[in-house]
Amino acid sequence: MNGYIVDPVRLGGYRYDTLMCDLELLTCKYPFVQAAVIGESVLGNPIPAIRIGTGDTEVHYNGAVHANEWITTPLLMRFAEQYAMACVTGMPLYGRNMEEWYEKTSLWIVPMVNPDGVQLVHEGVSPLHPLGEELVAWNGGSCDFSGWKANIRGVDLNDQFPAHWEEERERRQVFEPGPRDFGGLGPLSEPEAQVLAVWTCSRNFRQVLSFHSQGREIYWNYRDCEPPEAERTAKRLGRASGYAPVHLTGSDAGYKDWFIQQFRRPGFTVEVGLGVNPLPVSQFEELYHEVAGLMLEGLNVEQTG
Repeated sequence: MNGYIVDPVRLGGYRYDTLMCDLELLTCKYPFVQAAVIGESVLGNPIPAIRIGTGDTEVHYNGAVHANEWITTPLLMRFAEQYAMACVTGMPLYGRNMEEWYEKTSLWIVPMVNPDGVQLVHEGVSPLHPLGEELVAWNGGSCDFSGWKANIRGVDLNDQFPAHWEEERERRQVFEPGPRDFGGLGPLSEPEAQVLAVWTCSRNFRQVLSFHSQGREIYWNYRDCEPPEAERTAKRLGRASGYAPVHLTGSDAGYKDWFIQQFRRPGFTVEVGLGVNPLPVSQFEELYHEVAGLMLEGLNVEQTG
């Protein structure tokens, strides 16, 4: 045992109830880690956010926007735990004094944007599931939901944001609910996407990172709306992780796309690891070693103007 609260390898996976239990343990052990509910999913599951730091520079990380990319949740939670531990012990985290970052920045993490979808990937549907028949039909008649990316209504949450949503819909050519790529009947039709957008507008985030899997890549641009420092920051994130910064075209309606377009501030999609989703939990420690330095570097917001 490694002594961490967040230990998905020991548990053989990471479910929504695991997250909620770990959040309770984390905030009990480290009372300066603040937790709040920012909204609810389709099925009424609370969507939690945690805050570490008291500084004026606000940064946001999120994970598990796609259900079968749930491994991003324990990666974020492990980072939060190590950050808190470093503040208590005074020991540097990967060579950095975290007490200084705690005073300079406020890191807000939404570790699981899509709790209903994550539950579906792990548990499938029971006879009592309120959408059981529809879900099996949307899944092509299969009860294997391991490849499911969407929310519980078959809507891909990272195709839900009002950043050229219509163009993404035409590019995808998916017009009904399913495991992936259906952007809904309109932008922000789904409560999970609404919650994230409204909450983001209520904060003053200088920089956001949305964690997905897989590819070992960092997407940093959007239709020339990104500020000049975005590419420089992407290169720093790349050096910290070994991931490749990629100038992406032909993609719209994602969270980072909308954030860049709406606020003209740096936004990044980080594609963690390599392989087939869901990435096996046995890779967790290796993946965390890859992205921990990137998560640290993400706190380093380039000051402009």
